[in-house]
Amino acid sequence: MRRSIDQPTLFADADAATAVHAGDAPLAERMRPRTLDEFVGQGHLLGEQRLLRDMIEGQRLHSLILWGPPGSGKTSLARLIASRSRAHFIPFSAVLAGVKDLRQAIDAARVERGRGRATILFIDEIHRFNKAQQDALLPHVEAGTVTLIGATTENPSFEIIAPLLSRASVLVLQPLAPADVRTLVQRALDDRERGLGERGLQIEAAALDFLVEQSHGDGRAALNILGSAADLAARRASTVLGLATVEEAVQHRAPRYDKAGEEHYNVVSAFIKSMRGSDPDAALYWMMRMLEAGEDPLFVARRMVIFAAEDVGLADPQALGVALAAKEAVDFVGLPEGRIPLAAAAVYLATAPKSNASFQAMLAAAADVSRHGPLPVPLHLRNAPTALMQELGYGRGYQYAHDQPDQIVGHAHLPEALHGQRYYHPTSNGAERDIAARLERVARRRAGRSTDEK
Repeated sequence: MRRSIDQPTLFADADAATAVHAGDAPLAERMRPRTLDEFVGQGHLLGEQRLLRDMIEGQRLHSLILWGPPGSGKTSLARLIASRSRAHFIPFSAVLAGVKDLRQAIDAARVERGRGRATILFIDEIHRFNKAQQDALLPHVEAGTVTLIGATTENPSFEIIAPLLSRASVLVLQPLAPADVRTLVQRALDDRERGLGERGLQIEAAALDFLVEQSHGDGRAALNILGSAADLAARRASTVLGLATVEEAVQHRAPRYDKAGEEHYNVVSAFIKSMRGSDPDAALYWMMRMLEAGEDPLFVARRMVIFAAEDVGLADPQALGVALAAKEAVDFVGLPEGRIPLAAAAVYLATAPKSNASFQAMLAAAADVSRHGPLPVPLHLRNAPTALMQELGYGRGYQYAHDQPDQIVGHAHLPEALHGQRYYHPTSNGAERDIAARLERVARRRAGRSTDEK
């Protein structure tokens, strides 16, 4: 249910703050930091004399975009800024709210401004705002009616309009370090007011290591796992959180991978670069990251088909066939067995000799097409199906390669303006070593044949 923006917010009303920290709220919500000293992680922003610390301690409000992965502290930082500055705090969900809600928020901010109080408009998942919503927000940020703090897990340069982006500082938050996650977990176990301290729980070392590993730097996830494990232990009348209990608490947790967001492109990039770098182990790891997170296996196969032609090229002419066969195989058998031919293809491509010479040749030829326009086809290469065309010289001087003793002709095939131009420069890798040698023989014989004709 959408929360009305007119309701008291966390830092605007003491009752709201009490409600958030009530015992029935999720552990991660109860353990939100109340002061900068309680905040864990992001030392590059909150260390001594760092930008964000100076801004908070100096109570200088400035519009911000907080870009970072889930559970890195974006919402907590926004609330700390509002609490420290005593600003009116309006939390806003870009998923649930629309332009009408935004107008109501701006109206409330105008009222507060008339009372001499600043308003922080916190927009969670601001990347979900469309262009019209962002355009509607822009003049109010420009006028200072609200101080915007947006939180996003997506690259803001792709998702937020330039005028709005130029009026805010983008701060990049990092996943929490393992030591930070351990601090959060231990603090929640010890805290008697908001955490689990009253239960007297102990966590085994192996269980803590596993919990930290499975949280992947996400503080909220770590505390939610801990809360679930504590509830499992309570049902079993146990005060010890062992490895089996924590494993049970996280067994349905999926890897972080957004098929429409930046992490998707990061993982795909790592997969391709691992194959290009001839690292089959890394290629398999990144491929399985995609497949285990629900990526379409045909998407993975398509990337390998492109890679085979672009990065392996003619250093191994079989590579493209292997990639296409893997695509056909996974389309035919489906998952989970389809992972097997995909894995075989990934290993093949990673271990194959590499050459992007044909790809670079394509780019160079395309550049000449763009630079010179539609150059005329040499007369000797033109068909001459009519008498008039024959009279005009179409096809005159053409040498049929199969009539030559070595299938090599002396005439050129490029337009006259490009005579002598070479686009394809084979490497000495794999099969291209033989191709280079053959092309060199062809060039010598063609030069000799052309001289003889003269």
